[in-house]
Amino acid sequence: MYAILDIETTGGKFNEEGITEIAIYKFDGHQVVDQFISLVNPEKPIQEFVVKLTGINNKMLRNAPKFYEVAKRIIEITSDCVLVAHNTAFDYRILSTEFDRLGYDFNRNTLCTVELSQKLILNQASYSLGKLTKSLGIPMSDRHRASGDALATVQLFKLLLEKDVNKTIIQSSIKYFDRRQQKQKLRKLIDEIPAIEGLFYIHDENGKVIYLGRGNNIKAEVNRLFLKVTKRAVKIQDRAQSISFEKTGNELFRRLKYYIELETLSPKFNFNKKRKTTSLNFNNDNFILIDKGREIEEHAIILIENNEVFGYGYTNLGYQENKLEVLKSILTPIQNKELSKAVIKNYLNKNKVQKIIRLTP
Repeated sequence: MYAILDIETTGGKFNEEGITEIAIYKFDGHQVVDQFISLVNPEKPIQEFVVKLTGINNKMLRNAPKFYEVAKRIIEITSDCVLVAHNTAFDYRILSTEFDRLGYDFNRNTLCTVELSQKLILNQASYSLGKLTKSLGIPMSDRHRASGDALATVQLFKLLLEKDVNKTIIQSSIKYFDRRQQKQKLRKLIDEIPAIEGLFYIHDENGKVIYLGRGNNIKAEVNRLFLKVTKRAVKIQDRAQSISFEKTGNELFRRLKYYIELETLSPKFNFNKKRKTTSLNFNNDNFILIDKGREIEEHAIILIENNEVFGYGYTNLGYQENKLEVLKSILTPIQNKELSKAVIKNYLNKNKVQKIIRLTP
């Protein structure tokens, strides 16, 4: 059973909006079996741009029921239903916020027709409700009023149910308030990560890196991240579709690669804090840093040339380290030389590496 809804609000600051109108259609997968439509007195003024958009003004709501007066009916009609809306994150947040103000824990599983449309109705110019329904020939009246938008969403959802021929996409897209499916997904992702020193990259459904992490034991770090309940951590958990990783072998490389890739990738959920660079030079102009590699008999190498970081990489053959031109050909050049210089200098001020080979000019 589904509860397909649309909510109009006052507009305003995030989580300070009030509901002005709500429409809910209880849908059994074939037809509407119950409905609830009502204006709501938000007990606060409506933003002027919202009045122009919806046509709902403060005067219309003066004698409308307040949210606490319709709350019981909303609970009843949505009970044992999956909540469906076009951009459910918005409608569900607004409803949950209103119930929070009443001290009631409103929890429902949800489905979003925007996300489903992007999976089942491909190559649309826009997935906004108005433009999508128009392109699909779905009739719509009373645009930007709760009842009109909710009825259009009912028709759209019917079409999506038909297009999901294997009956798997809609079921797999349900977001459970108790996070059952979420937990299973996160457990599977954790199981795929080894307990090694290095970096890990969390990707969204499009493969984009949304978070970059690091640690002595990246499996433990991922596990810690997925146990957190902060807003940022929950957003990462919701969007995480895959995790890739890179073994670094030592702390210096872990730091160096982390800060370089943070600059390169700019992951959405990492704190965007600019790391300080340095104008100080190394004690020597030309030298090679050698530290522990990723495997036995492998070395991690950083080449400093003319007091700048040339590049980094791994070697397992002595002649690669002894012949400078060969070494340069296998190292990965570094573009952000000031940042890498600061990272290496800060590390060497407090730590040791296995070996430093000074080079003659």
